[in-house]
Amino acid sequence: MRIIDVHTHTFPDKIAAAALEALQKDSGSKAHTDGTVSGLRKSMEEAGVDVSVVLPVVTNPIKASSINNYSAKQNEDFEKTGVFMIGGIHPETPEYKKVLREAADMGVKGVKLHPDYYGISFDDIRMKRIIDAASEAGLFVITHAGIDIGLYPPICCSLDSILNVLKDVRPETLILAHMGGWMNWEEVTEVLAPVMAEYNSEIRNKNGRKENGVYRDTAFSIGEIVWQGEGDHKGYHQMPDEQFRKMVKTFGSENILFATDCPWAEQKDYVIRINNMGLEEQELENIFHKNAEKILNL
Repeated sequence: MRIIDVHTHTFPDKIAAAALEALQKDSGSKAHTDGTVSGLRKSMEEAGVDVSVVLPVVTNPIKASSINNYSAKQNEDFEKTGVFMIGGIHPETPEYKKVLREAADMGVKGVKLHPDYYGISFDDIRMKRIIDAASEAGLFVITHAGIDIGLYPPICCSLDSILNVLKDVRPETLILAHMGGWMNWEEVTEVLAPVMAEYNSEIRNKNGRKENGVYRDTAFSIGEIVWQGEGDHKGYHQMPDEQFRKMVKTFGSENILFATDCPWAEQKDYVIRINNMGLEEQELENIFHKNAEKILNL
């Protein structure tokens, strides 16, 4: 079975070690690779992952274009590496519409948002404009959702903010990382599931494009967090397997994407865990590759 991991991270070789050290210190968790593309490829080989999608996080508004150019350049080797990079954007990027159109023209497929790094709520008008412009450019949006263990509150992508964006912006294709909101899975299941069912039915029937709609990815949501030391980890934990199975049944496997958040979770462990969840073959096919193939067209 083909496996596509839609949520991974790498850093340029020159800064990978320093970046990982800083992020591990902030989060208290331990990385499973060295943060480089070669480290990711080694992980993919061990896990049997065919494609890994790398998500850049743009923390400086003026660097969006250069990061997108870098992603497009790296994608020239996709057939050889199996590593595909999407683009990034910041809600305060000048001429953001132009930047997004250029990203689409370079074939990067989508953009990553991380509201907590910006300190801007997901339903802030600046974010709404970005999300709307991305849809206009034919780009999917993937956003961090819920708590980020390396950052202080408040949560900038809360369930309420997600619902506001769906109501006000009507994005074409939106991926909510960490199963819709890290450590907020009960409320996400209860409140978001019925909204998403109606939303996805409407948007897919409206334009006939079955790849459109709202998805959740499985990144950094199951298994065990590998902490660096004893310490106080604020009660942070991953969801139990039974809760994961419940979310698959509630949201439908056609709306869930396999993802790990590598290097923050181990790809091999994720593949084994999901294969052992007792899901039906069609559910596994959808999660591991079919849904991602529709969105990415890879």
